[in-house]
Amino acid sequence: MKLSSTLKRIGAAVLAAAILTAIAALGILDQPDYTVSDLVYQSPAATDGQIVVIGMDQRAVDAFGPVPWPRTVIAQAIEYLNKDPERKPAAIGIDILFVGDSADPEADAALVEAAEKGGNVLFASAGTFGSGLVNTGDDFYIDTKAVLAWDRPFDQLREVSYTGHINAMADADSIVRHAMLYVDVPEIGRVYSFSRTLYEMYAERHGIQPTALPKTDAKGFFYIPFTAGPGSYYDSVSVADLLEGTVSPGYFAGKVVLIGPYAAGMQDEYRTSMDHAAPMYGIEIQANLIDAYRNGFYPHEVHETAQLVILFLVSGLCFWWLWDRKVLHALLTWLILCALWVGLCFGLYRLAGLVFHVLWVPLAATLIFIASVALNYFRASLEKRHITDTFGRYVDPAILKELLVKGGAAEDLGGKTFEIAVLFVDIRGFTTMSESLDPPTVVEIINQYLTLTTECIMRHHGTLDKFVGDCTMAFWNAPLPQEDPVYLACCAAMDMVEGSKALGAQLQERFGRTVSFGVGVHFGPAVVGNIGAPKRMDYTAIGDTVNTASRLESNAPGSTIYISRAVADALGDRAKTTSLGGSVKLKGKAEGFEVLTLDSLEMEERK
Repeated sequence: MKLSSTLKRIGAAVLAAAILTAIAALGILDQPDYTVSDLVYQSPAATDGQIVVIGMDQRAVDAFGPVPWPRTVIAQAIEYLNKDPERKPAAIGIDILFVGDSADPEADAALVEAAEKGGNVLFASAGTFGSGLVNTGDDFYIDTKAVLAWDRPFDQLREVSYTGHINAMADADSIVRHAMLYVDVPEIGRVYSFSRTLYEMYAERHGIQPTALPKTDAKGFFYIPFTAGPGSYYDSVSVADLLEGTVSPGYFAGKVVLIGPYAAGMQDEYRTSMDHAAPMYGIEIQANLIDAYRNGFYPHEVHETAQLVILFLVSGLCFWWLWDRKVLHALLTWLILCALWVGLCFGLYRLAGLVFHVLWVPLAATLIFIASVALNYFRASLEKRHITDTFGRYVDPAILKELLVKGGAAEDLGGKTFEIAVLFVDIRGFTTMSESLDPPTVVEIINQYLTLTTECIMRHHGTLDKFVGDCTMAFWNAPLPQEDPVYLACCAAMDMVEGSKALGAQLQERFGRTVSFGVGVHFGPAVVGNIGAPKRMDYTAIGDTVNTASRLESNAPGSTIYISRAVADALGDRAKTTSLGGSVKLKGKAEGFEVLTLDSLEMEERK
């Protein structure tokens, strides 16, 4: 590969990689990437029954009326769950805000008493976020997620129970993929999440060491590895079942029990990365987070800069590799690269907890594959046009078709050495005849002659090089190798001599004068290619072989074919020749160059 071609290829690869990387960096691919990544990373699994959701469902709403319910309802539910102190739940999480005193002090007292007696109850806290001014002493900045207000259990309840925040924030596409491990509340301090606090209560009850905290970003967010989809933690147990006593409290022994909204219209439904279509209730998200803490599996996203670098390198190498590949090879490369990347992302997620953008590389590979196919098609079209423009007027159609099918011959158009058979043919007696004819008639005769020689050359699959006055030049075995090029050239020469007889008879009848052809054929090495100036180039052959064939023709009498010993040897027994020895002196040739006449040729094998 030439240096200029290599540099061009590298430059194109770098440019393509830069464009694709910029597209990814601008977030244009985020929406489809989130969808594909969620499908790869999030898959539902069976739960072990240690986390149970008790729903504030439609049956409970029918029994107790619309929420908010009297606080005695939750108080009675807590008392029922803790009915047997030896077989009570490890932790009970109430996903409801009890902020401030209610209008029923007795109900408030009942709730406090139930929580205090159980000792295993956690109530929800929640913040209101917005833009706020943060003063750092010497400077200040605008925090777009500042805590503007904080709602937590009323004082008496907070003193006898646990609390954790229940804030959930969706990503830009309204899908919940991340959870807040903690919230730093002004004048209160760091408040950990509802799910983490419940998990630590569960671990303490069972005497196990809590897993480490997940790695978070500066705002306390981390990636959620969902365990199960909507409905997986809900065994159709309603708050109404507890108050009716239809479910044994022993069923919940040692488990984490979550009580929260579980009916449409309670404004606690979210689309999650586990399932974009089916909504998941907030209490189910809490259940998934508790299972994540129990498993200690905390995937984290690879830094965006590192992923952009990987995308740039993979895109550049992919473009460089597919630059001039055939469609089948490009297709296989695309399929293998996409499969390997998706498999690698899935494996690294499961084994190392690394979260990559799954779609970036396959999408880039797809665009590069399409571009490479289009580019190769465009290059092939240009090459075919170049070949057609170069050869279409003077190459046998069969050879032209083979050039277009095989391709790659355009690389030889700049010049290459071939072993070729060269033929020159000229009219004997035409100059004298033309002096007595008007110009239109001269042109007419010339055209008849050129048509005859061209047809003979094309019939025997030769390449018509040029017309020089009333002389025609052709060669064989270039631009594509041919079987028996010398024989083909001599067949064309014999046809020309034979055809000249009919042309001569016609001229004799019309003008009283006749003409004949002198032909020269030689075989040997020559440089063949596009030769000339940038504004005027011809595909031609040059070299001693061409000069020798020309001098053989210039010395040949009318209706005679002069050939060299190289041609005679190639023809072998198929031709009858007469050696003239060194009697014919060719300009530029040393003494002893043998010239022969081609008297006859077996034409049975002519195609």
